[in-house]
Amino acid sequence: MAALRPAGPRDSLRGKAYHVIFEHDAGWARRFDAVLIVLILASVGAVMLDSVAGLRARFGPELLAIEWFFTVVFTLEYVVRVWCVRPATGYMFSFFGLTDLLSVLPTYLSMVLPGGQYLAVIRVLRVVRVFRIFKLVRFVSEATVLTTALRNARYKIAVFITTVMCIVVVVGSVMYVVEGPAGGFTSIPRGVYWAIVTLTTVGYGDIAPHTPIGQTLASFVMLLGYAIIAVPTGIVTAEIALLPDMRGQGILPCPACERVELDPDARYCRFCGTGLKRIPPAA
Repeated sequence: MAALRPAGPRDSLRGKAYHVIFEHDAGWARRFDAVLIVLILASVGAVMLDSVAGLRARFGPELLAIEWFFTVVFTLEYVVRVWCVRPATGYMFSFFGLTDLLSVLPTYLSMVLPGGQYLAVIRVLRVVRVFRIFKLVRFVSEATVLTTALRNARYKIAVFITTVMCIVVVVGSVMYVVEGPAGGFTSIPRGVYWAIVTLTTVGYGDIAPHTPIGQTLASFVMLLGYAIIAVPTGIVTAEIALLPDMRGQGILPCPACERVELDPDARYCRFCGTGLKRIPPAA
């Protein structure tokens, strides 16, 4: 990903807009981000209130006006972001760029798809910026450790999920044969649904076996569920143990592309070439 930069000189209108919107140091930039967080939370709250039937019946027009107000504000903000940054596509296709775009689309979507405005709660993802605004870099590094561990364990997790899927298909099919429609297992997919609910120890109780064979199989699946829970936890924990101690190394994410360089000796981001910073090690 190319490093983001102002679309004009720092003293130009685009340069000043870039400084306020994309940089997160003291002054207007930090005030802008703080106000943005408040607007995001307020807009999500309005969407949630609009989903309550009683409040919608009483304050429907007001809540709709509020939602359109926030949508217009966020739309203008998105346009200004694209206008003041280069390369524009670098921002538009980044995580935050896509999130910013998706946060304004639901309200427009509601004009052709009733209820689409409730998808605007995706705006809450934009609150992730709070980690940068209030300099909570240690939270960012911890989140990066978990993300990296999950990425490194993706093949093991894929094998695990495939194995679980095979188990629930086999168990669901057997339960369909053993219990049949009389026991509520009207089809193999219905049996697979019961197997998933039972294996994950959720246990809705809407379907239950009645024959001795079915109950024996159900007991086995319940015990297997407790054993399976530990597998993904162990996989991810092992991957975390293999990662370097980011807290001790004081690693910060790249200020341009926001990826984290795990090499403690790196001085430049391997993805975009931007200079890296380090924070003092945690006490």
